[in-house]
Amino acid sequence: MHYVSLLIEFLRGRPAFVFWTVALAQAVLWTLVPALFYSAPPGDVPLLLAIGHEFVLGSYLGPPLAFWLGEAAFRIAGVFGLYALAQACVVLTYWAVFALGRRIVGTRHAMLGVLLMVGVAAFTVPTPNFGPAVLAAPLWALALLHYWRAVGERERGYWFLLALDLGLLLLASYAGVILIILLAAFTLAHRNGQRALLHPEPWLAAVLFAIVVFPHAAWLGTMWRLVLGGFNDSNLATGTHAPAVWFAVTLVLTHLGLALLVLLASGWPRKRKDDAPEITRHPVSDFAKLYVYVFALAPALAAIAFVALSGKLGPLERVTPLVVLSGLAIVVAAGNRVQLYRERLVSSAWLGLLVVPPALVVLGMALLPWLTKTELAIAQPANAEGRYYGDVYERRTGKPLPYVTGDAKLAPLIAMTAPSRPHVYFAWAPERSPWATAADVRTQGGLLVWPATDNAGTPPTAIKEQFPDMVPEVPRSFARTMQGFLPLIRLGWAMIRPPAPPQP
Repeated sequence: MHYVSLLIEFLRGRPAFVFWTVALAQAVLWTLVPALFYSAPPGDVPLLLAIGHEFVLGSYLGPPLAFWLGEAAFRIAGVFGLYALAQACVVLTYWAVFALGRRIVGTRHAMLGVLLMVGVAAFTVPTPNFGPAVLAAPLWALALLHYWRAVGERERGYWFLLALDLGLLLLASYAGVILIILLAAFTLAHRNGQRALLHPEPWLAAVLFAIVVFPHAAWLGTMWRLVLGGFNDSNLATGTHAPAVWFAVTLVLTHLGLALLVLLASGWPRKRKDDAPEITRHPVSDFAKLYVYVFALAPALAAIAFVALSGKLGPLERVTPLVVLSGLAIVVAAGNRVQLYRERLVSSAWLGLLVVPPALVVLGMALLPWLTKTELAIAQPANAEGRYYGDVYERRTGKPLPYVTGDAKLAPLIAMTAPSRPHVYFAWAPERSPWATAADVRTQGGLLVWPATDNAGTPPTAIKEQFPDMVPEVPRSFARTMQGFLPLIRLGWAMIRPPAPPQP
């Protein structure tokens, strides 16, 4: 008798239950693991909060929406709120793909598409690093869903939701320009899209889109040089490789888990008489197939072309929004009858892709300091550093710490965890923090901090030039939660005291 796994039975009988179980299980894992085990947030989260704390209309890193939402989540629930917000974005992305899939391939096959997304690395390991790419993913997926409802199903009211999706997407990431251009080209190229443009709703929706993006567009009109300057920073991720090559390889690597699941489920190599359970669907229209294939492949190809022509990654350093339809495209291509071979092995592999990455992160944090002396950014004792410098400044001056500056990595991290949530002045690139100047730090007081490279805590030349009257303090040492064989973290620092009030 052929064995049929419990997962297959649930897929056939209760696909919606499977969807919510999968989506919420992944969200809980990637919320709790960083919240419980990370002593510092990953990636650029401290920088995101340093900018978001100012609630500006844009920055050298792009549009403001991710920065605003990140700051709001941090104020409400601390760093846990940021991790929860990131996973809410992932769940919403999964839901939008699931909802789109239900209307194109049916509920069961839509669920298969979502299950395959667990094998796309962009939706798992990097997601605690909340930022524009993570926020753009659900808005991208919602835009694809609402476009299908408006054009594919001729429900014209969805044009207004599409306009809102695209407007918010542009406020989240400039990568949204790729989707807007592709949607416009697709609409003009296909008769269904041409027919939709004969109605007033698309044109009224364009007005709504313009209203949503106008404040940032006006800001961008005067600050575009600042944004273009920020494009160069992302190229640091590529190392010695050409940005286009690095980007293309990243797109391939992020799909390795998905490729593994497809290979196992296909049964290759298999014998002709091998049996497998089937999950069937109704035939899919040619227009629906074209739609899924175009928006699964064209965004990545367009992004590679942009990076190749410009030589810059810009907002495309993280590929998350570009790959939202990868799983659904595989399911559409699989046909109306999907046979799942090796279902027990496939189930185990899928569970491994869900559970093993967060387990490896925790294991790596525990073992790497002992085995390789590897410095992990997420092991930085951020809370201890922020509390210490915030408290020592307040004890000495009687005032909350107003500004932090110095090192590009340390200053945002300490500002995030200091009790007073000080502003960050970007001493390493003053033009990128227009909300503060060196004069503000000198007149209102602040803290300068940098990695100590000697016993005297000698400050870097760039900091000394901006604050020539600074007096370095004795370097302060901090221990990690898992110290291993690593040396203590030693930070050089100096206080800029606010001027004493004039005597009466």
